[in-house]
Amino acid sequence: FMQEFEHELFKLGIPVKTRHNEVAPAQFESAPLFESVSVATDHNQLTMEMLRQVAKRHNLAFLIHEKPFAGINGSGKHNNWSMATSDGENLLEPGATPEKNLQFLVCLLATMKAVYKHQGALRAAIAGSGNDHRLGANEAPPAIISVFLGNALTKILDAIEAGKLKGSTSAKQVISMGLSKLPEIAKDNTDRNRTSPFAFTGNKFEFRAVASSASTATPMATLNAAVGEALAEMATRLEASLKKTKDFDKAVIDVIREYVIETKAIRFEGNGYSDEWRDEAAKRGLLNLAKTPESLAQLKAKEVKTLFTKSGVYRADELESRYHLELERYIKDLEIEVAALKEIAATAVLPAAFKHQAEIAGSVAALAAAGINGDVLSTQKEEVESFAGLIAGLKTALTALDHAAEKAETDNLEKKAAAFAYGVSEAMAAVREACDKLELTIDDGLWPLPKYREMLFLS
Repeated sequence: FMQEFEHELFKLGIPVKTRHNEVAPAQFESAPLFESVSVATDHNQLTMEMLRQVAKRHNLAFLIHEKPFAGINGSGKHNNWSMATSDGENLLEPGATPEKNLQFLVCLLATMKAVYKHQGALRAAIAGSGNDHRLGANEAPPAIISVFLGNALTKILDAIEAGKLKGSTSAKQVISMGLSKLPEIAKDNTDRNRTSPFAFTGNKFEFRAVASSASTATPMATLNAAVGEALAEMATRLEASLKKTKDFDKAVIDVIREYVIETKAIRFEGNGYSDEWRDEAAKRGLLNLAKTPESLAQLKAKEVKTLFTKSGVYRADELESRYHLELERYIKDLEIEVAALKEIAATAVLPAAFKHQAEIAGSVAALAAAGINGDVLSTQKEEVESFAGLIAGLKTALTALDHAAEKAETDNLEKKAAAFAYGVSEAMAAVREACDKLELTIDDGLWPLPKYREMLFLS
């Protein structure tokens, strides 16, 4: 399947470079070569469509839902992003001594300023019902937007902040391959922190929080607009700094130092899943937007409206339309999922449960008719009672889901989306939990749906 998929991409001119198994069973990653972002976005859309088509030829299902299974890694997109000159020079290439590379430091700090100032817009750009399930668990980054730089760059920025740049060093460590015909390979000074949503990885940033089902256009357009604004602001500050001193390098370093201090709150090197980080992020004033409706609400913020209208990405009325469209899409996604969940529970899970209950109840009745009593009969009666409790639990959860869905009905999109985000989604999770318990108990021959082990481990 993967070989045929790559061949189809080759015919379309889409440059795919690597593929490998991912963490979850039957989960795979495909990575293209770098391209101009507009071309790469189009190619990503074509890649998704080709995955669907080739999967069908092999009787497979291509799942781009971010979190279809509980407790298993969900799928996502890692958008590797950098900036280049018209001659192709990578502006985020540190060089052997990045503390002396003023161009690199300017671009690095401008990007950090963009992410810090517009963390809300970036969170809105990756919002969706599927991503709500994925973010913050099983190797997916958390909903709190932060920047990971790695030890080497962190030391450089700390030295700049302290005014001790001259004494710092970050000469790249080198791994010698021990073969004369191979060049030495520079060791990446950044770490592989899988809990970071926005990480510097050698000569680029990696935005790891994009949903697998999403177009990359919105997060990339948002990032480009935010960085463009930050670079324009930095240019103004640099011009002002240059008027104060004839030393060009000092003028640039002075502005860089200002940005290092201003963006310090967005830098985080630790465990993004920890309770301590959530508390620390709140102290730093970072946003923790766990659900889609509150994330999309960031599109109404004054600074976000200014960003998009000034850059020409959206007009004010277009941004308002997009906000309402995304809310409607979120609500519709969950309405479809509620309907599907209820139908599966009513027409597949419960009938199988009743059949299983009838079988074990019949077994108990047969024992009693044969005159077998005592602990043997008592134990099996407990089995019937326990299983009946599981059915009752599912029925109760379905009733609660109906009530939550009814309560969510309103003509106000924002209130309806909020009700689905919290009341309805929590009721759905309760139905899911009840069904999962039954799946682990019901006779395998009676269970009508694919089980985890069948989908994930059996060929």
